[in-house]
Amino acid sequence: MALKVGGKEQWRVKTGDHPGAKAVPGAPAAGGGVVVEVREKKGPLRAAIPTMPFPLAVICLFLNTFIPGLGTFISAFAVLCGARSELISERGVCCVFWLNVAAALIQILTAVVMVGWIMSIFWGMDMVILASL
Repeated sequence: MALKVGGKEQWRVKTGDHPGAKAVPGAPAAGGGVVVEVREKKGPLRAAIPTMPFPLAVICLFLNTFIPGLGTFISAFAVLCGARSELISERGVCCVFWLNVAAALIQILTAVVMVGWIMSIFWGMDMVILASL
């Protein structure tokens, strides 16, 4: 409920309102605000990260931590063995394989200046986050 006091709007929640109620995106929320749905837009390299079994994702993270790019390179072959990715439906298995190989090469070549090593660790963490149990 909005009250105008001295030219300023002040918002109060009535006792009958349920602040914990589920909001629908785009619909007015309790208190007069609007709930906005946010989706992350991934680039082609990020979207090419495959969804692997959890143990394989952990192994890839471990390898990426100590040998930058190696876990990403292995994940590229996991795509050929049936691991799913967001891009497979759009670009095909072969393209997703080569995108993962390119990501591994970028990680290996830039590891000298620490950028590739850090990228490699984050890539491994994304693999574990996407992993299926």
